[in-house]
Amino acid sequence: MKNIYKAFIKKTALYSLLLAAATGVTSGVRAQETPKEEDFYKILKVTSPEGTLLEVGGLTVLPNGDLGVSTRRGEVYIVENPTSRKPYFRKFATGLHEILGLVWKDGAFYCAQRGELTKLVDTNMDGKADVYETVYAWPLSGHYHEYSFGPKLAPDGSFFVSGNVAFGNQEWWRGESRVPYRGWMMHIFPDGRMEPYATGFRSPCGLGMINGEMFYTDNQGDWFGSGGVWQVKKGDFVGHPAGLRWTNLPNSPLKLTQEKFFSLVDEGRPKDANGNYTKPENSTTAPYVTLMDVKKKIPELRLPAVVLPHGIQGISNSEIVQIPEGSFGPFAGQLLVGDQGQSKIMRVVMEKIKGEYQGVSFDLRNGFQSGVLRMAWSKDGSTLFVGETNRGWGSAGEANEGLQRLVWNEKMPFEMKTIKAMPDGFEIEFTLPVNKKSAEDLASYSVESFTYKYHSVYGSPMVDIKQCPVKGVKVSEDGLKARIIVDSLRLDYVHNITLEGVREKDNSYSLIHPTGYYTLHNLPEGDKLPVSQASTFNSAKVAAAAAAEKAKTAAKDPKATAAAKPAATPAKAPTYEEVKPLLAKYTCNACHQANKRQVGPAFADVAKRKYTGEQILKLLANPKPQNWPDYATEMPPMPQVPRADGLKIAAWINSLK
Repeated sequence: MKNIYKAFIKKTALYSLLLAAATGVTSGVRAQETPKEEDFYKILKVTSPEGTLLEVGGLTVLPNGDLGVSTRRGEVYIVENPTSRKPYFRKFATGLHEILGLVWKDGAFYCAQRGELTKLVDTNMDGKADVYETVYAWPLSGHYHEYSFGPKLAPDGSFFVSGNVAFGNQEWWRGESRVPYRGWMMHIFPDGRMEPYATGFRSPCGLGMINGEMFYTDNQGDWFGSGGVWQVKKGDFVGHPAGLRWTNLPNSPLKLTQEKFFSLVDEGRPKDANGNYTKPENSTTAPYVTLMDVKKKIPELRLPAVVLPHGIQGISNSEIVQIPEGSFGPFAGQLLVGDQGQSKIMRVVMEKIKGEYQGVSFDLRNGFQSGVLRMAWSKDGSTLFVGETNRGWGSAGEANEGLQRLVWNEKMPFEMKTIKAMPDGFEIEFTLPVNKKSAEDLASYSVESFTYKYHSVYGSPMVDIKQCPVKGVKVSEDGLKARIIVDSLRLDYVHNITLEGVREKDNSYSLIHPTGYYTLHNLPEGDKLPVSQASTFNSAKVAAAAAAEKAKTAAKDPKATAAAKPAATPAKAPTYEEVKPLLAKYTCNACHQANKRQVGPAFADVAKRKYTGEQILKLLANPKPQNWPDYATEMPPMPQVPRADGLKIAAWINSLK
């Protein structure tokens, strides 16, 4: 294996020289071809019987290592030898209603159907459930969007289940709670008692009991500018006002009402001249509030511990699982979060500062065959089972179902292991030692902060984007840590921390994932790092000064200046390679491909509409989902795209027709 690895490095030597020249590595370090995420984390298929459609809604591993699988079509399977080449599928139960969660407890399965928590028992030991027992049933209006997620087991053996909101009739875009406890988390006890636990949920697909504490994920929509990971405590309100309709019930743990909420926050329900409600659209000029603005007025409001920027780290965040000891390299104890829309998995690392969770998110692995909805670890922790579905929701993976495995090949990837907040910036820990010359160059780092609007519009652009200058960096003696001094840190904002220039010590690899998104709520106590103890060298400034001096010299020579002026040429549409960095920067590729339908329409299909460049600019700022009724996921407003970049993207799109 070692010889194969050396041959791989030798083979890429020439490429490395070309890459270094193309990327202009400023620190003088030659960047070799960097291995990709698939070189460390392999996706393997779990082969199911012919004719079995596994639109997976729930996964759980039994004490003997068998895998329990529930489906959206109302079936439960037990998979024996699930990591073998020929796993055996046994149908355990059938006839249930869209099971979106599954756990095993004391010899029985428990699953969340549309309208109840159900216990499934095989009393006669024939391998099939013969008792279907209702533990607790909750109301339903019959609306298609009233999904129910869970259960998750608490340390005391009780259960947590969450409920989606419905959508309005005339106001089809607005989440609403038509019956009690839609948009709530319910705490259900084995004896059938239920206590309402928290509200403000929109589409609470991912529940996770992490070290005895409840966390959950939600995804972008009305009142949710982006997805993220929230801690949930009894009595919390996490942001969507629909569930506040039921806080007047006697057993509600919070007393905040919709009337009180809307007296503090604009309801955002515009009407047309005929008195009909119209869909609220993002305004680039109107004043707006953020979650942290509203929290000052509503203490019950729980901010996300970690924001997962929409379109970058998912569009429909799902299951949360914790990495066990000895699995997935250096990441034991960290969290994995799936995403249904982008068919990928992110890695999340949290820390608790001043009693509040905050932390950072990184990409880990994409390329699953369908939308990642559920995850569960094998008994020995060597395999992550990934359950997938996209029916009615859309996903980057084109299959409408899937059961796959993710396996680490025990090679160490060059990644940021974690990022921790410091009193004056961040400390970045790496999985492998860095090349100190690259890591001590301030040009290798960039930090900017941003947030989202809190409003009834579907989604939000990033707003209040500001650069946070990196003033100094100190690299540890072993090369495994870099502490950066950062100006203009902002509490409750997301900080995009990108390390494009940092290279690995031995092979000059760049980071597989050079960007982490740190949600900063509190700064820790402690000493600040004196600038005198840090490197302040910035190769970008040195290069800029040299370029300025060269331009100054050239300006003194009229002949050179005249020769430097290019002849006027007709404007041509940009090529894909020219526009590719913009598509990545503004996350267009998260939902669109050039010639293939994905979460959103293909760019070529947009070109067929014959929009002008100006029309595409307006649609970027305020998308019209009614123009594309066959797509389940709405495009978020993106007024932050600069006019010049938007027109360049539009010109390329229109060239496809």
